Amino acid sequence: MPPDEAATAKPSLRQRRRAVAVQEIVTAAESHITGHGAAALSLRAVARDLGMTVQALYHYFPSRDDLVTALIAKAYEELADAVQAAVDAGPYDTAMPRLVVATEGYRRWAVANPERFQLLYGTPLRNYQAPADGPTTQAVRRMSAIFQREMFGGFTAAQLDAAETPVLSPAFRAHLEHLPPDGLGDLPPAATALLLSAWGHMHGLVALEVFGHTGFLGADHQAEVFRLAMRNMWEDIHRRIPAGMPEQDPPC
Repeated sequence: MPPDEAATAKPSLRQRRRAVAVQEIVTAAESHITGHGAAALSLRAVARDLGMTVQALYHYFPSRDDLVTALIAKAYEELADAVQAAVDAGPYDTAMPRLVVATEGYRRWAVANPERFQLLYGTPLRNYQAPADGPTTQAVRRMSAIFQREMFGGFTAAQLDAAETPVLSPAFRAHLEHLPPDGLGDLPPAATALLLSAWGHMHGLVALEVFGHTGFLGADHQAEVFRLAMRNMWEDIHRRIPAGMPEQDPPC
């Protein structure tokens, strides 16, 4: 069979059945996390909820870590989908920049899915180690790329390199310069520092809300405080990036 035909061939009956079983297991695991928390997740508990043996579940997920990796990757992908959907929905004006819209998509998903948000960003599961450069890493990079685009879209590399930031230590600058190009490594160090700082600001406010530390404000006021903080953050970042810098000539 030619490669193009193989790529478009329909999955076999066995493959379709396996995909359905995997989806049922993941859904049951998500329900278990919602009801009992991520720390209580085990293959035995999920198998019991599905009415199957642990040995049968091993055919799909050989270990708890494999199941956790699938759950984390799926949660990251759905969070990224929510952020992208918020950006796509628009519309925008000077009072509602695309970056602010993206951050609000992030917040809404987290507030609607607190247990899965805690799986991503809460207390690490004991003895769990995500595979290096695996599906969880790829999912995080996708979400990072959305925020990077909405934060710095329209600026040249020269503008980003000249962004005003506190002086970075030589060691930190060297570390940022050697990040992999498929992550944050395609940004100048100053822009990377701004992006990391902004993400920490956004994520910190969301975590405070999801973990119940700002409940005294009420749901509507928490949303208002978040929007105000994100607009201020966006304005501060853009004040730090010089406008109208010419493109640098490539080296001879």
